[in-house]
This record gives sequence, structure tokens and C-alpha cells, in this order.
Amino acid sequence: MKRVGIVCDRRVPGDMAVHQVHDEYIAAVRDGAGALPLLVPSTDTPLNSADLLAAVDGLLFTGAVSNVAPSHYGGDLRSGTELDEIRDATTLPLLRAAIGAGKPVLAICRGFQELNVALGGSLHQHLHEIPGRLDHREPANVARDIEYAPSHPIVLAPGGLLARLSGMTDAMVNSLHHQGVDRLAPGLKAEAHAPDGQIEALCMPHAKGFLLGVQWHPEWAFAGDSLSLAIFRGFGTAL
Repeated sequence: MKRVGIVCDRRVPGDMAVHQVHDEYIAAVRDGAGALPLLVPSTDTPLNSADLLAAVDGLLFTGAVSNVAPSHYGGDLRSGTELDEIRDATTLPLLRAAIGAGKPVLAICRGFQELNVALGGSLHQHLHEIPGRLDHREPANVARDIEYAPSHPIVLAPGGLLARLSGMTDAMVNSLHHQGVDRLAPGLKAEAHAPDGQIEALCMPHAKGFLLGVQWHPEWAFAGDSLSLAIFRGFGTAL
């Protein structure tokens, strides 16, 4: 069975650090991609990227409450932006190494933003403050199935990776983020857009291996959604 490393979020709920991944990511890798999920911690001293790549057949970069530190893209820290710089120290070099080695990569939410930053792009820290943009944040104080429910449509790039995987031209996706792509990194291509023009998916046409980043959460109830299932099956096939 192929092995997928799932990058953990690092949280410090009290005085002890915890490495965590929501169960939905694990289930989607196991049942959607047909692979063995292995958790990759973000440690104080980052694990060696080459060692990690030797241990897995592909990598999934997860979403998180935290955000990529704006120092990585020349931005100033805005209020209301929670950081996890220990995770940054693991994920940004690991993304570059994985892409260089041609390892299949699926990047979701924070992982999608990490992908853009790792390759030289930048982020908007508060999309809802930009005139004309949708409020992409999740509703507060609601049940999980409402929080992760479809929120807005996206249009897929004709002939792009997502369109080829799914056979679709448009879809409804959930939305649980307040940051998003600003300057697109060199080599990356937009795969889907929201109605406000915000980039919702990325690929690298000339990558050595499978490379897809999505801003929404396809791992949530993936088996019942055609686009989500196509994403994980395509990732699994590429391993």
C-alpha cells in the first residue's frame, strides 16, 4: 500500500505541544486515495525533508487554524492573524523538496496557502476587508455540518487538472478561510476561481509529479461529493 504523509498542525492548548490532524483527512487518504496515512509532526527542530520524502509516496498539507507568517512573503503581521512558525519551518522547505523530487502533493486550505508562499507568492491576510470580495469565513457558532456546507460556487479552468479529474466545469464548495492568494507564485496556475475572482485552486503545469492545491476542504464528507472524490482518487492514482 502506498504511504501518504499528512502534515500535522502544532497546537499548544496548555503547557504541552500537541500535533494534530482532523480525522477527515485521515479517512480521505485511506478511503479516497486508497493509501496508508502517516502523520508528519512539525517539531521544534524540523525533520529532514529528504528523510521524510524517503518514507512516503506522497504528501498532504492540511488546513489549520493558524496562518503562514507574513514574514515569508514580505508582509506585515495584521491583527487577528494566528501564527504557527514551527509548522512553517517544516512545511515550506518540505513543499519545495517534494515538488523538486516529483512526489505527489495535495495541499488543502492552509496547505494551499503554504504552496503559494513556498514558491514565492504572497497572501491577503483578511479577504473580507477587500472591497468587492466575498466574506470567505465560516459561520460562527454553528454545527459542523453547517460550517462545512457548500458556501459558494467556483468555476474550473477549462482543460485544467481539476476539470480533467472531475469532468466538471463548475461546482459548489465550502469556505472556511479569511486569507487567500494575492500574488500568484511563479510556475503556478489558477485552476478555479470564486465569483469574486479569488483564486480557489492551483496547479503547476510543468511539475514532475501530481501537484494540486485547493482553498476549500474536500476531505469533509468527500465520499458524497463528486469533485472531492475525484480529487482524492486522482491523488491516489498518482502515488
